[in-house]
Amino acid sequence: MKKIDSILSIIIGLIVGIFSSYILGQVGLAANSWIFIILFPILAFLGMYIASFLGQKFLFIYQAAKFFLVGVLNTLIDIGVLSLFISLSDITKGVFYSVFKAISFLAATTNSYFWNKFWTFEKREDVKTQEFFKFLVATIVGFIINVGVASFVVNVLGPQGGISEKIWAMLGAVIAAFFAFVWNFLVSKFIVFKK
Repeated sequence: MKKIDSILSIIIGLIVGIFSSYILGQVGLAANSWIFIILFPILAFLGMYIASFLGQKFLFIYQAAKFFLVGVLNTLIDIGVLSLFISLSDITKGVFYSVFKAISFLAATTNSYFWNKFWTFEKREDVKTQEFFKFLVATIVGFIINVGVASFVVNVLGPQGGISEKIWAMLGAVIAAFFAFVWNFLVSKFIVFKK
């Protein structure tokens, strides 16, 4: 594994740990969540180390591991920003929830572009108009998938099984992130950052 990949995986793990701790605190599960700040950098490094070993035969595995790690970071940025808006406004549903979700998605998407362009798919050249256009189109579709699924889960299905509205709002974001993750990897790998 390259030294830069080791360092970046630890940095991503640290940021993931910080966001995880914050998000758990927002939904009332903060007890001992500080451990994530220590645990996630170690897990991120170990995961990338294993993926680099497996990726010696199949580059796809190493790229998928980087994409997954960046995806976890993006998901937690998405949920963290959404959680911040909910915390500040106490709004957990309706049109403002959808606006908050749109903003949090765009923050995560911006993060995703730079990490995936320069780290996951190692495209070192400057941003090109055609590549950025492909990214923009993919982002718009990903945006529709992400916000649409989250809004459907939160506003149409509504809280299930006695789960609080606040936790349900976060769960809606996690479900949406899964669907967006699949879309984003396929489009990033085969269209946007295709070598």
